[in-house]
Amino acid sequence: MSDRLPGFSTLAVHAGAQPDPTTGARATPIYQTTSFVFNDADHAASLFGLQAFGNIYTRIGNPTNAVLEERVAALEGGTAALAVSSGHAAQVVVLQQLLQPGDEFIAARKLYGGSINQFTHAFKSFGWNVVWADPDDIASFERAVTPRTKAIFIESIANPGGSITDIEAISTVARKAGVPLIVDNTLASPYLIRPIDHGADIVVHSLTKFLGGHGNSLGGIIVDAGTFDWSTGGKYPMLSEPRPEYHGIRLQETFGNFAFAIACRVLGLRDLGPALSPFNAFMILTGIETLPLRMQKHCDNAKAIAEFLSGHPAVASVSYAGLANDKYNQLARKYAPKGAGAVFTFSLKGGYDAGVSLVSKLQLFSHLANVGDTRSLVIHPASTTHSQLDDAAKTKSGAGPDVVRLSVGIEDEEDLIADLEQALSA
Repeated sequence: MSDRLPGFSTLAVHAGAQPDPTTGARATPIYQTTSFVFNDADHAASLFGLQAFGNIYTRIGNPTNAVLEERVAALEGGTAALAVSSGHAAQVVVLQQLLQPGDEFIAARKLYGGSINQFTHAFKSFGWNVVWADPDDIASFERAVTPRTKAIFIESIANPGGSITDIEAISTVARKAGVPLIVDNTLASPYLIRPIDHGADIVVHSLTKFLGGHGNSLGGIIVDAGTFDWSTGGKYPMLSEPRPEYHGIRLQETFGNFAFAIACRVLGLRDLGPALSPFNAFMILTGIETLPLRMQKHCDNAKAIAEFLSGHPAVASVSYAGLANDKYNQLARKYAPKGAGAVFTFSLKGGYDAGVSLVSKLQLFSHLANVGDTRSLVIHPASTTHSQLDDAAKTKSGAGPDVVRLSVGIEDEEDLIADLEQALSA
């Protein structure tokens, strides 16, 4: 190719991949092996001492996974990436590098219910404390900052309500506080929003969702923007202080603008162990090749369905940032001009019982706990994904008792609308 920077669709197909040097295979092979042979004792020592890059053991790295990592880093505009077993695993590995027992991180209140549960309950056993802020009130993030604050965590498009977060405004708060901004970009994918362009320092994804896109493989990924100075103020000793397990190497000093990705691999993935299967990496790579085609169809269908629901007599309200009258429409125009995503919610006039009834009557929409599939999906969050929250917390997170969440697939929009019509009428 020429020296010009490849476009998004080209990167989605080619980034990180070359024909296999041994066989000439064009598709990236599945390197289904636990471990890799060293050239000699010196080669082995240099790999284990972080003095050379290469493959040791699939828990730490694998050639199939490496292609996936390079591809997503390219699509997000980051310096490096690390693939792990799930989106939840990505969040654990990221925060393990940043937080010590007793430390705090600020999180937007509008998040996936599983993340709210993980942050509120599971992380307590590590001594990590979450402080909640309102993404509609940027000043609430500023008020939440304390000397123990080590990170801010938001979603670019919030799950389940599909609201758009003002990434740049919250990035300004993070810069002032001297902490990294972590953005979960799962619902947007880099096709719609690239958080690093708007001030994010770390991006995470559940690869299970739109990047993989076919509902067949679990995975997560961490993308290092290479923008944060981990040596300032001694806040992040995992990166700035000598690592005894690597003969005193300071990761920030040695690896520069991809030090965080290295830390996640050699301190997080190595010891916590949430490795991504090479087979799943292969499946997700295949899905990413069609990401721009799928995402545009997802968005076009979602907008058409949101417009239909907005005029239906059984529907009390629709929360979709792609609608001109939605409170997040201006943010959608700024951050996601190609489309406001494919996951959104609507409220039914019949309340909780109507929501439970609707999901049981839909035929083309599958009732299950996932998003980002080629198939259209539906769930009633208050009785499922957000059921662990009390009613007030459900409402604050956009999952009130009358709310139904759709993840709109790539089927014909007329068929999806017909399915919703028959279920609402029933």
